[in-house]
Amino acid sequence: MKGKKLNIWTASSFFIFLTYLIFLVYPIVIVLKQALIHEGKFSLANFEDFFSKSYYSETLVNSFNVSITSTVTSLVLGTLLAYLFSIYDFKGKKFLQILIIIASMSAPFVGAYSWILLLGRNGVITKFLTNVLHLPAIDIYGFKGIVLVFTLQLFPLVFLYVAGAMKRIDHSLLEAAESMGVIGLKRMITVILPLLIPTLLAATLLVFMRAFSDFGTPMLIGEGYRTFPVLIYNQFISEVGGNSAFASALAIMAIIIALTIFLVQKYISNRYSFSMNSLHPIEPKKTTKGKMAAIYATVYGTILFSILPQVYLIYTSFLKTSGMVFVKGYSLNSYKVAFNRMGSAIFNTIRIPLIALILVVLFATVISYLAVRKRNLFTNLIDSLSMVPYIVPGTVLGIAFISSFNTGIFGSGFLMITGTAFILIMSLSVRRLPYTIRSSVASLQQIAPSIEEAAESLGSSRLNTFSKITVPMMLPGIISGSILSWVTMISELSTSILLYNAKTKTMTVAIYTEVLRGNYGVAAALSTILSILTVASLLLFMKISKNNNITL
Repeated sequence: MKGKKLNIWTASSFFIFLTYLIFLVYPIVIVLKQALIHEGKFSLANFEDFFSKSYYSETLVNSFNVSITSTVTSLVLGTLLAYLFSIYDFKGKKFLQILIIIASMSAPFVGAYSWILLLGRNGVITKFLTNVLHLPAIDIYGFKGIVLVFTLQLFPLVFLYVAGAMKRIDHSLLEAAESMGVIGLKRMITVILPLLIPTLLAATLLVFMRAFSDFGTPMLIGEGYRTFPVLIYNQFISEVGGNSAFASALAIMAIIIALTIFLVQKYISNRYSFSMNSLHPIEPKKTTKGKMAAIYATVYGTILFSILPQVYLIYTSFLKTSGMVFVKGYSLNSYKVAFNRMGSAIFNTIRIPLIALILVVLFATVISYLAVRKRNLFTNLIDSLSMVPYIVPGTVLGIAFISSFNTGIFGSGFLMITGTAFILIMSLSVRRLPYTIRSSVASLQQIAPSIEEAAESLGSSRLNTFSKITVPMMLPGIISGSILSWVTMISELSTSILLYNAKTKTMTVAIYTEVLRGNYGVAAALSTILSILTVASLLLFMKISKNNNITL
């Protein structure tokens, strides 16, 4: 009987490892082969080509500039807001937190499209500045526009991380600092920020990787400002003869860069890691009228500005359109066209991620249990493999999947899934699995092993204990990770844009293609539907988890 129980977990480990070999390791190896093998021989020609031409190296520098700048601005803005929320008591916090979450969960390229409607050459704010106030127009395109979109999209993630960490800081530390005359900005810099270092490092990695790997925003709003993911996409799928081998070399470089940044972040995090237990959590309090006015202006101004594009996008979805132009009057025609022409895309946006989410929950629950309760060299390897998609850009994974499964495994025809819904399901599952795994691991680590041991001592089998005792206790972490996985799935573009076909097109792909075609009304309607789906998902999460706060 004991051997049978052991075999269940051993079989699970091997099945999960095999799945990762097929859908993660094998695709990356194939991309590496395409990048290094030319006419049956080892060659570094593609890499030499990259470094020999300034056009390509400048693109990489552009990506670093955008990503680093966006990370810094997001960290400053997100940390400041989390600090104000935690330290001071003001009205409307719950409402503002919901708005922050909504801002963080929308697709970045949708924000880029929204800002084009507001600050583009024919944008409503641009026209007001030039025609009414006779001021020069603001150039939303290029570096500044990309940084603006990334900052407003990513600072909420920093806020969620830091807000969660602030709850673990003991109020007595702040009181001690205050008694020594350390208050205000000085207290934040000398006392609070050092305590937040591990959290800020984790947020830095997430924000940087999201900015570095984003494809849709620079594609829509970058114009002449080239970034690395766009370069990879263009090289792979160019209509004038894409170079898949060169695209594969770029993909390998992206993986190496992402892996290096991840390892550096992990090394620094390990050096500065520590745990905090808050016996007396920080209690928000009111301050002087002058400070409260400044706090209200900062908090409300920042958050309302960040959701302004989405609000205007919803508004434009009800306007009458004539080609690329919004005309006077209101109409539901954009929604009619969206449902008539893109009904399958709306259905796919629910169907494909939902199947992927089921796989994510099943795999994440088992992997987290293996990583925490069955820790050994093999399960550590599985846990490490599970984090690889966290740092691999979506465009890279899309290229890897096409290259690997276009003719099946090793060209055998087995798993020839390119162009099917299955390849999208597996790509979404692999990419978004880390969110649920990390959340589930954190939840399981808080459950004392003695509870499971007590159940087994009463005659419960290990599998029965796992399914009826451990999993229900892990449920908050599983649900929390699942909602993050789900929302990022329905807003996914960088991988889907490479893997979709007419039958598997999702809303994000449909929005992107409609924007390129100039069908702004239909794009606005689809974006609004996607936002409603996101908000509904969050409200459902809050109802199921009975939690009004989402922190990371």
